[in-house]
Amino acid sequence: MHIVIISGLSGAGKSLAARAFEDMGYYCIDNLPPPLIKDFISLIKGDKHRLEKVALVIDIRGGDFLDDFVMYANALDKRNIDHKLIFLEASKLALLRRYAETRRQHPLAAGKTNGEAIDEEILRLAPIKEMSDLIIDTSGLKNTELTGILREYIQESGQAKPFRFIVSSFGYKYGLPTEADFIFDVRFIPNPFYLPGMRDLTGKDAAVAEFVMGNQESRYFESEVIMMIERLKPSFIREGKPSVNIAFGCTGGQHRSVAVAIAIAERLRGRGENVTLRHREI
Repeated sequence: MHIVIISGLSGAGKSLAARAFEDMGYYCIDNLPPPLIKDFISLIKGDKHRLEKVALVIDIRGGDFLDDFVMYANALDKRNIDHKLIFLEASKLALLRRYAETRRQHPLAAGKTNGEAIDEEILRLAPIKEMSDLIIDTSGLKNTELTGILREYIQESGQAKPFRFIVSSFGYKYGLPTEADFIFDVRFIPNPFYLPGMRDLTGKDAAVAEFVMGNQESRYFESEVIMMIERLKPSFIREGKPSVNIAFGCTGGQHRSVAVAIAIAERLRGRGENVTLRHREI
């Protein structure tokens, strides 16, 4: 089990960090009171609810419970649970600007200005910052840059969810897949639908697959697609994308697109890639 505790100043990017960890396969809980850490760990270590990767957001919203955070965090050490504490901060000027842009008040701003609330929060969270494994100043960071820092940190600890290619087939007559990052039209390939004995088959059947992928144009197309997405993969990872969805379409989504998607998925798996294969119309 690996636990990441995300803490830090309000407005410094904790919500974005939580979403980044969700994309990396972590089960995330926002605003967990520190006294519940022990009970929660006991729950998820059981066979029925076992979780391997968890991210907890614990911050100033914990109120008076936060004063004992160090004690509860030390309990993880005593139980030999692998965990990291990440602290996000930003300059006071950056935080004030973010509050002004979102027109929100600081959680401690009751009877105070946002500036006064930030000063108080910095003092109260100082013990947590001091014991953190990683401190990130988000003052000048773009969202993608913060996500990249977190992903790189988790990769270094060996806990990152591997990048995934989602390869899918679809039929144009049923509409475009809205979730696709790349859409390739494979209707240039001769259609086995019109050949005797193949109409009721799909691209999963050997006869159809051999017909679709057996011509020179199909093999050239397959090689070019593999080369392109492999070259672009580092850029997607750098921008914080956990996966890329590649869709192949033919008229009905039964023959050509299915055979091509299977061939592409097999090539990628042969290169050691993490691949999910889907056929929308089957």
